[in-house]
Amino acid sequence: MYPGRFWIAPGSGELLNEHIVGKHWPPKAERNARLLEAIEIVRALWAGETVTHKGLLEVEEAKLYTRPSVPPPIIGAALSVETAEWMGSWADGLITVAGDPASTRAIVEAFRRSGGDGKPLYLQAQLAFARTEEAALDGAWDQWRSALFPSPVLATLRMPADFDAAGMRISRDEVRKMMRISADPQQHLHWLQQDRALGFTEINLHNVCREEQERFITVFGESVLPALQ
Repeated sequence: MYPGRFWIAPGSGELLNEHIVGKHWPPKAERNARLLEAIEIVRALWAGETVTHKGLLEVEEAKLYTRPSVPPPIIGAALSVETAEWMGSWADGLITVAGDPASTRAIVEAFRRSGGDGKPLYLQAQLAFARTEEAALDGAWDQWRSALFPSPVLATLRMPADFDAAGMRISRDEVRKMMRISADPQQHLHWLQQDRALGFTEINLHNVCREEQERFITVFGESVLPALQ
């Protein structure tokens, strides 16, 4: 339906999304192995094969009868250097989230040196933009504090209430240190220029301040995006 425009970004999963099936939640190494098995099955199906597979995943005589003329890219989702380096050898590209320039550079370099050189790079650039610095900080703390934990923590929280409870321990000052928070579009432009310098193919902007979406689109469309083109 959308030739050349669709891609997927699978990761090793989070308990929040997967506990509903009532199965044991495996450690990271097993989840990685399960992910790679799934990728191999998907690629075989997209190639027109009839797939029977017995392993961490089980498939019996699966076949796709309507396939895209060009298989959609499988973009590896990585939040750490270790995962990015592992994905470089098999993923068609990399997607990660915005962090400090040194951390983001380390993830990109790990992906490239393990086989990802020349493959596309995607970035989710989460930010907090509002009319005032205080409003931007309030929006970031309200909406994003529970997403600022390290990946091993995020992967093992079971329910939304667990995220809320853990997030209450994060102060506004901690959020300010870990999040791109500013009422100045030029400051956001500076951060995005640093991202672009790392070689990202596509940068997706996500303003976490819920009450500022229309103004965010207008202001960034007028003064930020043109400067990046």
